[in-house]
Amino acid sequence: MSRPTDITRLDDAARAGWLYYIGGNTQDQIAAKLGVSRQSAQRLVSLAVSEGLVKVRIDHPIAQCLELADKLRSRFALDLAEVVPSDPGSSSTTLGIAQAGAAEIERRLASPDPQIITIGTGRTLKAAIEQLPAMECPQHKVVSLTGNIAPDGSAAYYNVIFTMADKVKARSFPMPLPVIASSPAEREMLHGQPMIASTLELAANADVTFVGIGDLGPEAPLFVDGFISGDDLKALQKARAVGEIVGWTFDAEGRMIDGLTNERVASAPIPSRERSLVVGMAMGKAKLPAIHAAASRRLINGLVTDESTARALLAS
Repeated sequence: MSRPTDITRLDDAARAGWLYYIGGNTQDQIAAKLGVSRQSAQRLVSLAVSEGLVKVRIDHPIAQCLELADKLRSRFALDLAEVVPSDPGSSSTTLGIAQAGAAEIERRLASPDPQIITIGTGRTLKAAIEQLPAMECPQHKVVSLTGNIAPDGSAAYYNVIFTMADKVKARSFPMPLPVIASSPAEREMLHGQPMIASTLELAANADVTFVGIGDLGPEAPLFVDGFISGDDLKALQKARAVGEIVGWTFDAEGRMIDGLTNERVASAPIPSRERSLVVGMAMGKAKLPAIHAAASRRLINGLVTDESTARALLAS
């Protein structure tokens, strides 16, 4: 039976391995972050390799992350929770959760049973899809929840449906729409088109969904990427909106905002959380109110995040 000191040392080795192989830290940086000497950091990285903890990802159940994930599942009634180690020296909003999200997507794709997999958009999902290996998945249908068209008519940069379909060789169903329509009437007209209506029906019957969660602060992705105007953002902030999922905005209680941009969002509704899994992938202080609202209201019933965000969610 492993002694507590042995388990702690393996945890330290896994953390050092993660910082080195995924976080891209040098051994000096790892030593500083773990509070050990450079020689100890080197030994911990070597131990991670010798114990078989290092593969493509760190394959080791870090005790603190498992405990946090369990608490998140209990606190927010989640069906899935994954927590990855935080790198205190990194400002990335995708590091670690992109790899963990990719692993969860890969598990779903590996199923021999046909599934409808719906996918959102954004920086985190793009980073996750880039981590996927090449696969042959003709049994699955990959469906975009949101439009693929940027405001200038070009393909939206962070839309991932085509990249994912190319990697996994599954049937793909893009949404050839603007993310935000010019008016409610235009949205209704677009959604009434037979091709779009059939894609919306597929999305409504999703087996599993992966989405990012955006904030609505000064650097809100919807605004930075040009999908909404500065006036739109100010109106949403005045209405106390704190976050968005595939363009659908909501307040701190997880309630959808009445009117405003929600009248013009061309995205499919978020699939049912009662009969399917909807996994949100997000981390960071700026997104904390949005993540908390989405989890509390069960706009999502699965979450992939990092240690720092998980602790903040549990303390809120």
